[in-house]
Amino acid sequence: MRIGIVSQSYYPRYGGVTEHVHALAVELRRRGHEVTIITSHFRKGETGETTGVRRIGYNILVPFNRAFVDFTIGFSLKAQLKRAIRELDLDIVHVHNPLAPTIPVMTVQVSDRPTVGTFHSTGGKTAMQDFFHPWLSKVVTRLDGRIAVSTTARATAELYYPDPFEVIPNGVDVERFHPLVAPFPEWRDPHKVNILFVGRLDPRKGVQDLMAAMPEVVERTDGRARLLVVGDSYLRPQIEAEVPSEARRHVHFLGHVPSADLPRWYATGDLFCSPAIGNESFGIVLVEAMAAGRALVCSDIPGYRTVVTPNENAATFAPGDVRALARTLAQLCDDPERRGRLAAAGRQRALDFAWPRVVDRIEALYRDAVGIRKAALTGHTAA
Repeated sequence: MRIGIVSQSYYPRYGGVTEHVHALAVELRRRGHEVTIITSHFRKGETGETTGVRRIGYNILVPFNRAFVDFTIGFSLKAQLKRAIRELDLDIVHVHNPLAPTIPVMTVQVSDRPTVGTFHSTGGKTAMQDFFHPWLSKVVTRLDGRIAVSTTARATAELYYPDPFEVIPNGVDVERFHPLVAPFPEWRDPHKVNILFVGRLDPRKGVQDLMAAMPEVVERTDGRARLLVVGDSYLRPQIEAEVPSEARRHVHFLGHVPSADLPRWYATGDLFCSPAIGNESFGIVLVEAMAAGRALVCSDIPGYRTVVTPNENAATFAPGDVRALARTLAQLCDDPERRGRLAAAGRQRALDFAWPRVVDRIEALYRDAVGIRKAALTGHTAA
């Protein structure tokens, strides 16, 4: 098949959707499909990912849903999308976040090929959705297949759109993220316990709560706990400035790291922490950390419950509860045996999300979408 994957989030922008899109393309290409990722231009950093990528318009970040989301601007975006679909002669178009402006929703509008949409978002009803619902309903009906990455993402989509959604989770490369990956030796110290955070520094990721918890974690562990923060955003200077003085020398901001190095950063952590406060539909970083064999600490939110079982493969705490977060981290820092049990259980759970399993289901949905579009065209012709 000739497959076009449309996403406003892609390298050099790091994040869950970016990793999902890239890994999906890799697995589909491994199976012999011809895959082109259609995304936007970024101001810098595009040189590393150019093969099989077609870019239109320019990316900006806008605040939405307690995070910063990608938004493409430019002239004649619809015409460029239509031309790309025609010139690539696509058999199927796969749009991520298909109701998001601009290029996702525009792609659905102009596509004359079988079209599938993956819904990644979670949350409740909003005034914006209420206002645009009549118009967006027409967009959803153009989709030949609808994927939600979790039951929470499906529940969010179904608040407005009763169309059937198939839950197909995000995947993880269980060979790339593996317990035997070598850590960065300069960050390993037998007298330190590394707590790792990976993610964009958005408000909903809860990184501010993690900073607030660190003084108690440092005190409870007699200074052995060390926090490594992988990720960035324009909020980074503010977040760095808010680190309490008594914890400052125990917190290290590493910024963006090359994608190729990400498995080694997971390997460098003794435990992984994701303190998101809400509006997470799945948590790709959770399955990456579990696949890497890291003990997991995360907030107990609905989206994360689709991935982990508290006390079985993750230590959890109430979202936004800084004291509970601090206690959970400190206890796990001081209990290597429990870390080992959680890590082993997490690795086993991560195998459920291995990309070959996930792509088997996506390929089947592609075939169904092609059949649905052919049947619709045949019906139209007969009429």
